[in-house]
Amino acid sequence: MAISEEQVRAALQAYTDPATGKDYVTGKEARNIRIEGNDVSVDIVLGYPAKTVTEAIRRELSERIGKIAGVGKVNVDVQVKVVPHAVQRGLKLLGGVKNVIAVASGKGGVGKSTTAVNLALALSAEGAKVGILDADIYGPSQQVMMGLSGKPMSPDGKSIEPMVNYGVQAMSIGLLLIDVDTPMVWRGPMVTQALEQLLRDTRWKDLDYLVVDLPPGTGDIQLTLSQKVPVTGAVIVTTPQDIALIDARKGLKMFEKVGVPILGLVENMSVHICSNCGYEEHIFGEGGAARMSEDYKVNVLGRLPLDIRIREQADSGKPTVVAEPDSRSAQIYREIARKVAARIAELAKDHSGAFPKIVIQNT
Repeated sequence: MAISEEQVRAALQAYTDPATGKDYVTGKEARNIRIEGNDVSVDIVLGYPAKTVTEAIRRELSERIGKIAGVGKVNVDVQVKVVPHAVQRGLKLLGGVKNVIAVASGKGGVGKSTTAVNLALALSAEGAKVGILDADIYGPSQQVMMGLSGKPMSPDGKSIEPMVNYGVQAMSIGLLLIDVDTPMVWRGPMVTQALEQLLRDTRWKDLDYLVVDLPPGTGDIQLTLSQKVPVTGAVIVTTPQDIALIDARKGLKMFEKVGVPILGLVENMSVHICSNCGYEEHIFGEGGAARMSEDYKVNVLGRLPLDIRIREQADSGKPTVVAEPDSRSAQIYREIARKVAARIAELAKDHSGAFPKIVIQNT
């Protein structure tokens, strides 16, 4: 009995990608289905980096296709292709950067910077080329969390080379300060100008994703930055606490006003697990992000525990994703990273580079 393409498609449709929530036929990732005699081969082209799960996906799909009656050899080739996506109307993509991910929070103290650095490192662990920009001018911390020391180089006196650690390119105003204890006593326009310079004068090198750690809050500075920085999508970090959720809703609304898609919510400090007895306690409340997700029709990307090791590892300059890559927390960060990138892959693509420049000359 001959094997049909419909049978192969049915086998592929029976598997749902955890990052997208769709099967590969519906999501159009399944391509080039080839049947030669009893042998079947298919290409799966993912729009998001998935290095740590690629083999598991290939094996799962191979097994499902292999259950079709009469099938011989099965070859599933899983590939990744990250492309640029559109940003706010009137803004252009940054040179050397395909996609910009803003990580924001309505208020401080919810673990936004820790989430941002682990998101960047998780995207890198999944095989993407990643950079991180510390846009929190008043309270820069990424230089500490990324374990960076020294000063960035300027080859021409105008642009800055990003510093690199753990395979991630990084830039923070904290790297440029002469005295780390000196406060940044600047008004809004100065902060905006400083950020734009950091963003545009840094020589980012062929990044799939640039993670931007925004200042907390939703005031004039944050609104101006979200209007001037070309952002592909935003991740909102909150805790289950009612006060934090009120401010997180404001942050979400701010991005909606400037036309930036919300990629999803990260609920930090979701549950505390006692290191001695294992007892779980919801110190900051329970289910807050789920209610906000339902109200605003946005996804909860993941929930992270209140874990002293996450704080200790970030403070020591070796965040969780690189300090304990096999831990449950690192696994959650990688799941969040895949979901963020998969959500970006579903957005409108940037086609500005596909059109030729038209020059009109008088002859």
